[in-house]
Amino acid sequence: MKIRVVSSKEEIETLDENEEIIHLAFRPSNTDIFSLVMKCPNVKALHIPSSYKRTISSSARMYLEMQDIDLLEGDVWGHRKDINEYSEVSRSVYDRIEEYRKEGLGENEITDKMVKETRLSPDFITFLMKQNS
Repeated sequence: MKIRVVSSKEEIETLDENEEIIHLAFRPSNTDIFSLVMKCPNVKALHIPSSYKRTISSSARMYLEMQDIDLLEGDVWGHRKDINEYSEVSRSVYDRIEEYRKEGLGENEITDKMVKETRLSPDFITFLMKQNS
């Protein structure tokens, strides 16, 4: 799964309308979130650092919820935007989730294990499991 990394509000206009997951590496305003959703109608999730997530207004959260867009917390560790504008979730993450499911582990147990194995946040792991079920 590819995550489009957006470093500034000016980049919103350059996004492909088919983007599904977008990591915002800046503190978005309500207007930025609205513009992003208008530009990318197929977006499924916005991924933002925890310090920025706490500052998202309740009206923006409600708007995202009404649009059925998940607001996910986390960072894209070790990503170099100057090399690639996308960060990618490795196939091995999905394979590991599937292994745990075959072992009969519950969603919470899988999330706990995957958070320890990867540097992904619990809500992002839950999102991946929901997308891959």
